[in-house]
Amino acid sequence: MNNKIDMTVGDPVDEDADLIRYVDVLVGSRWLIAAICAVVVLLGTAYAFLARPNYEANIMIQVEEDNPTSATSLLGDVSSLFDVKTQAEGEVEILQSRAVVDQAVNDLRLYIDAAPRRFPLIGWLIADNNSALSNPGLLGMGGFCWGSESIAVEQFDVPSALIGKRFKLTLLGNNRFRVTQSDLDSPIEGAVGEPIVSNQSIGQFRLLVKQISGKPGATFSLTRYSKLLTLEALQKKLTVEQKGKQSDIITASLRGRDPEQITAILNSLGSAYVAQNIKRKAAEADKSAAFLEGLLPGLKHDVEQAEQRYNAYRNSKGTYDLGLEAQTLLQETVAWQTNLLTLQQKRAELASGYSSDHPSVRAVEQQIAAMKARLQAVDGRMKSLPNLEQGTVALMRDVQVNTDVYLGALNNLQQLKLVSAGKVGNVRQVDTARIPEEPVQPKKPLVMGLALIAGLMIGVATAFAREHFYGGITDVQDIERYAGLNVYGAIPYSTEQRTLDEAIRTRRSGLALLAAARPDEPSIESLRSLRTALRFAMLDAPNNRLLLTGPGPGVGKSFVASNLAAIMASTDKRVILVDADMRRGYLNQYFGVSRGKGLSNVLSGEATLDEVIRHDVSEGLDLITTGSIPPNAAELLMSESMSRLMQRLSERYDLVVIDAPPVLAVADAGIVASGAGTTFLIARFQRTVIGELTESARHLQRANATLKGVIFNAVDARAFGYRSKYGSYRYVAYRYDRKLTK
Repeated sequence: MNNKIDMTVGDPVDEDADLIRYVDVLVGSRWLIAAICAVVVLLGTAYAFLARPNYEANIMIQVEEDNPTSATSLLGDVSSLFDVKTQAEGEVEILQSRAVVDQAVNDLRLYIDAAPRRFPLIGWLIADNNSALSNPGLLGMGGFCWGSESIAVEQFDVPSALIGKRFKLTLLGNNRFRVTQSDLDSPIEGAVGEPIVSNQSIGQFRLLVKQISGKPGATFSLTRYSKLLTLEALQKKLTVEQKGKQSDIITASLRGRDPEQITAILNSLGSAYVAQNIKRKAAEADKSAAFLEGLLPGLKHDVEQAEQRYNAYRNSKGTYDLGLEAQTLLQETVAWQTNLLTLQQKRAELASGYSSDHPSVRAVEQQIAAMKARLQAVDGRMKSLPNLEQGTVALMRDVQVNTDVYLGALNNLQQLKLVSAGKVGNVRQVDTARIPEEPVQPKKPLVMGLALIAGLMIGVATAFAREHFYGGITDVQDIERYAGLNVYGAIPYSTEQRTLDEAIRTRRSGLALLAAARPDEPSIESLRSLRTALRFAMLDAPNNRLLLTGPGPGVGKSFVASNLAAIMASTDKRVILVDADMRRGYLNQYFGVSRGKGLSNVLSGEATLDEVIRHDVSEGLDLITTGSIPPNAAELLMSESMSRLMQRLSERYDLVVIDAPPVLAVADAGIVASGAGTTFLIARFQRTVIGELTESARHLQRANATLKGVIFNAVDARAFGYRSKYGSYRYVAYRYDRKLTK
């Protein structure tokens, strides 16, 4: 194999080359991307308009902080001393608890699913736009409902083995119906409003249809679900959240296909939640009232004892007016002592329900310690008073503190009794659920927009995947860089040749040679430039035989061979074109002649050389066709007759152009190439891959062929990468001005 020659085009920057290649892939696959995008957008649009819409309803609940009459603060507002969280945080969990949700499930019988049978995909859409009862079925079959049919089931109990299985209810007329299911011994018939009890081998069935609307033949689906699974499913769908941090507002929302049902569910949940809150608060009030009633006798006794001690002291010492400092100390000590007693009694209440390590208990104990420290400070200041004032202040403090505690407890007891009797909780439903009018899903513009984006992404990914796994060469420098082969020329793709190829495929008679039909085509101009390059490439060749082949079929080797031979012959050289592809060769069709006798006939001895040569098929060009298709093409090409024939042609003509079979398809190309002085591989733009070229080169090397390089065929000049690299020079049609010749 000859050494590579330097290219006249400079090496591009790698980053630019990669970017250009990406652009080429996108441009070259634009129709694939557009098709995939159109399909995805179509599917997205179909989903947007055919998918069942989802609606959303919500309720709003306000959780009021406990007031001094509530159970958690029965002796005064001391909750702020140990409770930093809002009550709404705990109420969020209660609202979606099983105790609350279960009541809604039972009240609305959500474990029973009864609905008209709709035709898949479009049945609901037609029914939503039809306010009248429909004629059941599709073409008289199936019993599908297309209108305003409805059903309400009061009771539907089935054996545990049939929980979750679907039953079919068919309306018979006169408010009668039939229920069928594959596990039933026989169909169950009944009437609207009449309880049905049916004993089957699998178990007992109970059914009560409260209301049904439809024409005879209409069918409905019935399914009994597990209560527990229904409850858990509703808990998962329910969204409960606090509206803002440290807020006392809770919102609960629910999505579903039936706007009336989700509205009823939320309102039922709200009612159940408020009812349980009232019940809980009443129970707490009763418990706290009982606790206070137990304290009141002792508190009253403490007041009486304090008054007796004070009266006795006053009788013995006489009446005495306190000074300003003593009055101030009295007010302070009364306040701190009252708070201390309140906290001590609060701790006693908490001790009945919490351990000593509970955060609430520890918080109260910390406050008790703080109160005691303040009282000690006040006691220290009182020691500076005269003895008479000290005794008077201490006794007056005891009277006021015990009196305040007793009256506060008595007042709270009365208020707790009012709370218990009034059935009032600390939550209220601010907003009830309203039936939503507009669906929240699917959002048609959003779905179609996302479908467009997804379609583009899938299309682009498919284009790059196809390019990675199946894409052909688009850059001549890839051939040099990865295959190590010289590129002697790039031939632009010709749309005119496509018309001529159609004539060849339909076997229409006449010349189908582009060099003759359109000699000013850019692809023909590139072949003329290639002609000059070939003269230099063949200077040191052992003979005048030029063999053209390719890795596989469809690369355009016959197009290059026929037109290159015609161009070579136009320079007053004696040129002969030999179709050595005795398996599928069709060079004769380019020149509008029959296959007739040809190469195979000469090699098999059935004809002489002069008999098979077609003279002047084009100006100055002779042709040898394949002849009869032989069963042993490889053997004929390996014969001595082939060597002698090639030698005789080399002696008669200035140039022998051989169109050989593909290298990787059969072994024929290597056999013929071993006797050719110059061999070129034809690579097709976006079809031939580097691996095919390198493997073809190895095949030819093993056959001792003289491989000069590659001719890059059918280059799309519109490809961005090709234009950006070779934009300074490209082949264009440059015709003679016929007016100047007149």
